[in-house]
Formats: sequence, structure tokens, C-alpha cells
Amino acid sequence: MEEKYPSLVERLQSTFIDTIIIIILMVCFSNVLDSFNNVPEWVRILLFAFLFVIYEPLFMTFGCTIGNYIKRIRVRKHEDINQKLNIGQSIIRYPIKLALGWISFLTINSNLQKRAIHDLASGSVMIKL
Repeated sequence: MEEKYPSLVERLQSTFIDTIIIIILMVCFSNVLDSFNNVPEWVRILLFAFLFVIYEPLFMTFGCTIGNYIKRIRVRKHEDINQKLNIGQSIIRYPIKLALGWISFLTINSNLQKRAIHDLASGSVMIKL
């Protein structure tokens, strides 16, 4: 059976959806914090940073982010697409993805499995259901 791999556009759409979800969560958390008196700014900063940093790696261990789920994209181990990434692979994958940004996405069309640099570095592959 030949696997289908998501296109660059599908991956970008998924990332856009996840960005919107993170913004919505930040607004919700901000509203909750506003209901308390004298919440220090460092608490807000820490909470928002934690949300931004943990969202993708955590969801990747379940096989997909919410954006991936909506776009019917799953992240799997390259050596066995039936296995989800472990937390270590997810933690390696995300900072590389953030650091390289668009450069990483632009490499997707350079290989048959449409793996970005962060996929190559972490041993992951994205598949389309």
C-alpha cells in the first residue's frame, strides 16, 4: 500500500489552525487570570510561554495536533508509520521546526515522503489519512 503524504499547503493550513487555537487558549487563560486580583505579570508570561512551548510536542505524542486532526494529517515514526512519536522525538522536532521556520517547510518537496528538515531530524513523517 502506498502512503499518501500531506502537501505543503495542507501542512501550512494545519499550522494556521493550531496557531488560532493557541491564541484562543491564551485569551481564555487571560480571562481566567483577570478574574483574580493582582496576578503578577511573570505568571501570565510563564503560562503563555508554557502553552506555546508544550502544545505541539504534547499533542504530537498522541499522533496529531488539533490542526492535524482537522486536516486529517498524522505524525508517525519514519521507521514504522504505525507508531506515534515518543515525547523525546516530539521535543526534538518542535524547536527545530520553530528555529528553521519557513526554511524547514520549503524542503518538503525535495523528497518523496515530503519530509521537512524537522521531520528528518526527529525521525518523523507526516501521513495523510
